[in-house]
Amino acid sequence: MSGAHADDGGRGVLDGAFRLLDRLCEVGDAGLTALAAGSGLPKATAHRLLDQLVRLGAVERADTRYRVGPRLFQLGQAWEPHPGLRSTATQPLHELARATGASVGLCVLRAGRALVVSGVPGEIDELVPLRAGATWGFPTAVGKALAAGLAPLALESASWQREAALIRDRGIALDHEQAVPGVACAAVPIRARDGRSVAAVCAMIEASPRLPRIAEVLRRVGRAISAGLEPG
Repeated sequence: MSGAHADDGGRGVLDGAFRLLDRLCEVGDAGLTALAAGSGLPKATAHRLLDQLVRLGAVERADTRYRVGPRLFQLGQAWEPHPGLRSTATQPLHELARATGASVGLCVLRAGRALVVSGVPGEIDELVPLRAGATWGFPTAVGKALAAGLAPLALESASWQREAALIRDRGIALDHEQAVPGVACAAVPIRARDGRSVAAVCAMIEASPRLPRIAEVLRRVGRAISAGLEPG
């Protein structure tokens, strides 16, 4: 087998394995037939890949069902979107949640969506569970806080360019039930030492007049996390 064909085969195996892992992350646990169908793989291929993933500890098998295994958890704990971000943010996030009762999240921008790096549940947890690994789209306060830090694109609408400029000027994005009925959210960017926006912190509450007060606390938390980041 030539080197090029070997590389293609290796990529195919990895692609199939990650399709199965992505599917398990979506559904929690599932049987072979459902996983093969959901990942678009032949059943025999899915079975072979799952056996390999089980041996590696990336997947666990209980009877005829599969779920994500402990090795993925261990690998995930090593991920740092920015040097020191998770460790620096841990205590301020919990203090913010205790002080406000809000559901609090630390998010980064990945593949055009806000990816939750860590979260502390609060009063709206039943409506919007904050779980590490969840993703949110652009029309949320945290999505806008992250997107506003990007370089403007020629195809962006004039209305968004104005809103992004306002978010940058105020240092905060607000959402009054635009994304989820009954839920209000505020989000502030976390900046590296060179001024780049590397993450955002959000606080979500039941829609009420409390949001401006929480926003002020959130600003202080954002500044504290930014000040504690390592260079990188």
